Amino acid sequence: MRKPRDFDAELKALNDRARTLKDRKVKQLGELVIATGADALDIDTLAGGLLAMVKDIKAERKEGLRKTGAAFFRGGGPEESGRGTEANPAATAEADGLTQPFELKAGEN
Repeated sequence: MRKPRDFDAELKALNDRARTLKDRKVKQLGELVIATGADALDIDTLAGGLLAMVKDIKAERKEGLRKTGAAFFRGGGPEESGRGTEANPAATAEADGLTQPFELKAGEN
């Protein structure tokens, strides 16, 4: 005879796992904000920049940002991600009609 499943225990375990993943995501986002130097911005500017990126980002611009972000994580800082137009969020944002509230410069953290 099969043992009956304890759905309540399984649901509780799933909820605990979801809460743990959400907490980890929030913690990593905070670490990312600090690592990029965006913690120096006021909350309204940071929120506005993120909303502008999410709202009107084009596929090719998104790929450029993804590459810049990947270079940041490989190199450990914004100065390692290059200084060309692709790595310059403000210059590329102007070309796409987006405005960035800030630009990371070499040596800033």
